[in-house]
Amino acid sequence: MPDTTFLTWPFFDEFHRTFARELRAWTAETIPGVHPPHDASALDATCRTLVRSLGEAGWLRYTVPAPYGGTLPELDVRTLCLARETLGWFSGLADFVFALQGLGAGPITLFGSEALKRRYLPPIASGEAIGAFALSEAKAGSDIGTMQTTARREGTHYVIDGEKTWISNAGIADHYIVFAKLDGTDSRKYIALVVDADTPGLRVTQRIDVSAPHPLGTLSFEGCRVAESAVVGAPGKGLSVALGTLDVFRATVGAAALGFARRALDETLTFVTTRKAFGGVLSDLQLTQARLAQMAADIDTSALLIYRAAWTRDAGAARVTREAALAKWHATEAAQRVVDSAVQLLGGRGVVVGEIVEQLYREVRALRIYEGTSEIQQLVVAGQLLAAHTHPQPHGKAT
Repeated sequence: MPDTTFLTWPFFDEFHRTFARELRAWTAETIPGVHPPHDASALDATCRTLVRSLGEAGWLRYTVPAPYGGTLPELDVRTLCLARETLGWFSGLADFVFALQGLGAGPITLFGSEALKRRYLPPIASGEAIGAFALSEAKAGSDIGTMQTTARREGTHYVIDGEKTWISNAGIADHYIVFAKLDGTDSRKYIALVVDADTPGLRVTQRIDVSAPHPLGTLSFEGCRVAESAVVGAPGKGLSVALGTLDVFRATVGAAALGFARRALDETLTFVTTRKAFGGVLSDLQLTQARLAQMAADIDTSALLIYRAAWTRDAGAARVTREAALAKWHATEAAQRVVDSAVQLLGGRGVVVGEIVEQLYREVRALRIYEGTSEIQQLVVAGQLLAAHTHPQPHGKAT
């Protein structure tokens, strides 16, 4: 079972401790070991079932604020991180489902109008609707400022043309938060729009198979018309909506990686303490002990960075760009090392399809790429350091 001794850290209060214990117990009973099917229709059905289960049990209510079907007055990043870490320990697909509900609602929660919040957030919280975040393009991944999808104003509507790819929940989402260049304006102006999945002119043109299966695909927009009331934030400020949302949710990616890493260490400890070797067990060997110690160090440093970033945001910081980037970068890279060590220590078993560490090896790799690659996180951190050095803030000012 997941280690919960870290909940004694000062980042948490009793609410967080209770939340983590209750979610762990529910997940252990309800969705242990959900293995993603490779068949697209079966995968989609599994995801929908997980959304319904998480919604009916009330866990998705933590992805939106209380006035719109949520449990807490506002988003609590520590709670989101605890949820992703816990779900990730049990099932990468369950973590994915929870994360995408948060990300698909996040721009509306943080920047949307009252009308958008009342229309789209309650079904997300109940599990009756599925959301998606459509930012990436084939030639505009990490460099999102080069996106080519456009939205032009026509009277009281916007018309979207272009293509988005690597979009999670493509084909099963009920709505997409779509980011586009505001056509006919300065090249730096972008817009975020909520587009219902059944809007004419929107099609899912491709499903993309990846090493750790989840619904992923390409969206095509051809004369796709949406009302001006669908704008999230202000027209021309779409990149601020995207980056502001990622600023909040980026630490949670690190939390998912942390859940994977903790599971890998737990599986490793079970194996090395029972596997007979050289007249004893594997855990008697000093090389094994050194590897275990390094795994533990990677896990604890990741947890400290993740929950520092989450606590800082929850404590009222307007932005946690540096903290979140550090947490995401370190935790995903560290989790890759931990899972790789688990595979190595399990030996032949570690590469057998169906073994937990083999599944973790496939699942953890993508986390170093999506929501900003490790390289992009390093640039973000360096940029923050240089900016602080050049223009120092008054002592104690929140970042």
